[in-house]
Amino acid sequence: MQPPTKAHEEAAVRVLRYLKSVRGRRLFLSATSPLTLTTYCDAEWGGYPLTRRSTTGYFIMLGSSPISWRTKKQTIVARFSAEAEYRAMANTVSEVLWLRWLFCDFGVPFSAPTPLFCDNQATLHIDSNPVFHERTKHVEMDFYFVWEQVLSSDVAPLKIATSDQPADLFTKGLSVD
Repeated sequence: MQPPTKAHEEAAVRVLRYLKSVRGRRLFLSATSPLTLTTYCDAEWGGYPLTRRSTTGYFIMLGSSPISWRTKKQTIVARFSAEAEYRAMANTVSEVLWLRWLFCDFGVPFSAPTPLFCDNQATLHIDSNPVFHERTKHVEMDFYFVWEQVLSSDVAPLKIATSDQPADLFTKGLSVD
């Protein structure tokens, strides 16, 4: 593990200042919001300079309320951006399935697929075309996992413009202000 740099320390101080400034704020679930899940996933390809690992980020809302979000460094190096995005999609689908099962246990089943918004056109193309090519063989397991959930109507991958992607917050670095 690398020792923290000055930039890491400054980022940590900024986060602590932010947390101190929002003390007492809470996330509330709206009583009038529909009980529907909406999901956004994104990846930053090769964003870690020393290892060139990618970052996965997702953001899940129940109605108009955020209920789950995550940023995580991917475990292996992605060879192209669609691979990083597809791994992010598979991780997000895992969380969506868990949430759907949890809500079903609470007596709130979902009849419609959960929209899964992604801003990478190549990833959506792979998802809609189950023919594998030489370049996509190494993401086959993630593909089959996601494809199975699409076929069972648990998720529905959809295109979102990059400028409208809220999951970007979890994959792009903070500006130094």
